[in-house]
Amino acid sequence: MIDAFFGELNGYLASVLFYDIMPGDGAMPFIVGWLIIGAVYLTVRFGFINVRMMRHAFDVIRGKYQSADDRGEVSPFQALTTALSATVGLGNIAGVAIAISIGGPGATFWMIVAGFFGMTSKFTEVTLAQMYREFRPDGRIMGGAMEYLSRGLAEKGLAGSGKGLAVLFAVLCVCASLGGGNAFQVSQSLSAVEQHIPALVTMPWLFGLTMAFAVGLVIIGGIKRIAHTAEAVVPLMVMIYLTACIWIILTHISSIPAALAMIVHDAFAPTAVAGGMVGVLVQGFKRAAFSSEAGIGSAAIAHSAAAVKYPVRQGMVALYEPFIDTIIICTMTALVIILTGVYNAPEYASLVQNNQGAALTSVAFGSVVSWFPLILSLSVVLFAYSTMISWSYYGERCWTYVFGERFSMAYRWLFLVFIVLGSVVSAGNILDFSDLMLLSMAFPNFIGLYLLQDKVADALRVYLLKLRQGEM
Repeated sequence: MIDAFFGELNGYLASVLFYDIMPGDGAMPFIVGWLIIGAVYLTVRFGFINVRMMRHAFDVIRGKYQSADDRGEVSPFQALTTALSATVGLGNIAGVAIAISIGGPGATFWMIVAGFFGMTSKFTEVTLAQMYREFRPDGRIMGGAMEYLSRGLAEKGLAGSGKGLAVLFAVLCVCASLGGGNAFQVSQSLSAVEQHIPALVTMPWLFGLTMAFAVGLVIIGGIKRIAHTAEAVVPLMVMIYLTACIWIILTHISSIPAALAMIVHDAFAPTAVAGGMVGVLVQGFKRAAFSSEAGIGSAAIAHSAAAVKYPVRQGMVALYEPFIDTIIICTMTALVIILTGVYNAPEYASLVQNNQGAALTSVAFGSVVSWFPLILSLSVVLFAYSTMISWSYYGERCWTYVFGERFSMAYRWLFLVFIVLGSVVSAGNILDFSDLMLLSMAFPNFIGLYLLQDKVADALRVYLLKLRQGEM
């Protein structure tokens, strides 16, 4: 009954929130085009800051520019790992496998392109989140798209519109946190783990209850406990996963040139699936958006809590999110899927049809070394866990924005309930619901980015001038 409800709900939401601007086999949803155009525009607008400020951003992360004037709840590195723990998740494992199985190897190329331009979207939204964050009487920080939409647009005489967009963003974020940031993570991780624990096939709710208990231990403590957990878990899980990926790639090293050539060729001249080049591009950008969340506005909530003196500085730190998440980790996963050939193997068609991307990636790992799926299962659980604890914070801050601080605990309990529901709802319906909510957040968010871009440009110009003059 729950599964059928989500399936019917998705149909209504899709008809309202999405509109194909290029109807046909290679349909281009309006929201995907919105993300592409916005990311490319901002990259050009800020002079390809995603390339020229990477070195400086790294210096900020390692603490070179700390000062006594820094205000916030967590360090820049903790904010980055908290945001990364939300983005480096099942989108990197399951989402990439789904994109390639639907769109073919060419989807990988467009994921990388989306990640490159998405770095600037992330820089812009994080800078604005720092500019318009609010320090609450209890010491907690309220920041993110809902703040720069309401307060930033009010400065431009658009107080009513800004407040409406802020509430819309907050509602969509709460829904996305319960779908993509929660139930989708549980569903996909369950599909990988149940291959090693057969009892979970008939009793999936046991997995849901276990994950709910583990997540509850952290999220009840708020952003500081979440940040400390993310700071410890994220580097470990990325190292474990990438080590396994590198091993598989090295065992197929002779096939890498052909795989790279296939990725580039199929990006512009796809031979089969997803309705031609536009369809492959859409698959790549959709999965990149789901993975890195660039332009969505979610990560800005975590970065708003960072202790920095200049808003632009944390924006530069955020450049590393899409770079690590999409350009490095997603590309590694894509190469594993392509080199092992599981994405178009007839014997795994059922996994593709049911959108069980994590299970498909598990098969790819197992085709090289029989016990590799155990490593992947560990990575899957860690990725899902870290994503859920960070998205619980995003959803809780948006919930609090709408209903007030005294109702924040109610949201946390609701989040834990959805973890259990995620273990019993089908992956296909959860994937569709997650896409709908997550991508829809980009609509109000990018309106704010467009209208407030001059504020970011002025702050960037002042910051770079001080940097060149040695005032930092």
